[in-house]
Amino acid sequence: MAAATSSQAGCGGAAAGEKRGPLGIPEAVFVEDVDSFMKQPGNETADVVLKKLDEQYQKYKFLELNLAQKKRRLKSQIPEIKQTLEILKHMQKKKDSTNPMETRFLLADNLYCKASVPPTDKVCLWLGANVMLEYDIDEAQALLEKNLSTATRNLDLLEEDLDFLRDQFTTTEVNMARVYNWDVKRRNKQDPSKNKA
Repeated sequence: MAAATSSQAGCGGAAAGEKRGPLGIPEAVFVEDVDSFMKQPGNETADVVLKKLDEQYQKYKFLELNLAQKKRRLKSQIPEIKQTLEILKHMQKKKDSTNPMETRFLLADNLYCKASVPPTDKVCLWLGANVMLEYDIDEAQALLEKNLSTATRNLDLLEEDLDFLRDQFTTTEVNMARVYNWDVKRRNKQDPSKNKA
């Protein structure tokens, strides 16, 4: 973690030339010296700084929520792509056969229908947004393999982004605690009657 210096602005957030993590997420800077940090412009009171840090924390939480949704979607997408690839490989083996392929397909939730599929070298793929295109089996397989590698790579990047965000949570929480404790000590020095209790 980087230590905050007196030349950095704000409360560990957006400063000129700041470090940015994956997705351009600003890196939360660890506040090493709270006294010098609180003397910086824009850090008039502990309440103002705590409010800024809380805003930063909430932004990180919002990003985490969005990334978690993307992760769930990718985790459900990858098995579907793999299953479709397996079906294509099976159809590839059967395309030179003269016998129709007997199968069942999903008609609705938990409702399957029997089907007899004649040997073919064409398949239709749902691309999303109610769009279906016809492909040769080889083209469809190449497209799905590309989609699978892209989805797997995106999932790995999402994991890295989520790890980075967890580090930012921790740094921001520690900064908030340090500023709060600094303020408590400052108030106790100003009002010594509370220390006698």
